[in-house]
Amino acid sequence: MYYQQIVKTAEFIQQQVPDFNPDFGIILGTGLGALVNEIDIIKSINYADIPHFPVSTVEFHQGKLIFGKIGTKHVICMQGRFHFYEGYSMKEVTLPVRIMQQLGVRQLIVSNASGGMNPAFKVGDLMIIQDHISLFMPENPLTGKHISTFGDRFPDMCDPYDLSLISKAEAIAQSLNITVQKGVYVMASGPQLETRAEYKLLRMLGADAVGMSTVPEIIVAHQMGIKCFGMSIITDMGIPETLQKASLDKIIAAASKSEPMMTKIISALIKES
Repeated sequence: MYYQQIVKTAEFIQQQVPDFNPDFGIILGTGLGALVNEIDIIKSINYADIPHFPVSTVEFHQGKLIFGKIGTKHVICMQGRFHFYEGYSMKEVTLPVRIMQQLGVRQLIVSNASGGMNPAFKVGDLMIIQDHISLFMPENPLTGKHISTFGDRFPDMCDPYDLSLISKAEAIAQSLNITVQKGVYVMASGPQLETRAEYKLLRMLGADAVGMSTVPEIIVAHQMGIKCFGMSIITDMGIPETLQKASLDKIIAAASKSEPMMTKIISALIKES
């Protein structure tokens, strides 16, 4: 049933945007919707109008699937993603990535807002994700009946983030005089933020930033052979000794302030890849 839903949804989308051959899929995170302004939009479809497609319940996620071009590259952009804390299963959270693959996407760019735990980071920093920790996910999107069409039952996760895309992004950032960090991202289910003890534990395990998304999408995309690139905006700091109360307004404001720099890097990365 799950695979049939994916195929039917992909067929519906293909009918809405015939002869559209995407080069990239893009998933925009919290407060990071301005990249849409870089897209020469061909078609926009509300999630609610797509069969079997989840609907964003978070107020700052627009809930639109956008088709268009950045430079000469065709892109499918999710303006708003889905989270486990909204009540969706991980299979539902990652359904759009499965559909993107059916539509022809072979490269995926994912962004998010996250809390920094590396003392060398500061609010507003951009972090290229080098690796992630998935051990704290409450559910794995690969569990259940295996569908061989998707790829290996036991996908290797040695390099889930494509090294060539990381290298290109670093070079682009340098050419634009934009400072970027690199680090390890860990996913927690949320929606509550972490305690002092949890921040301390996650940092001890090697994580530089923590958020409530991204990892499920990357796991599924990597299983299907899609090249992945991820970038976080550090919107608050989770240093136990200096921890201050975070608010959604401050997180959104921090994401919005650094968003233009992230948009420049990702836009150039798509054009040059």
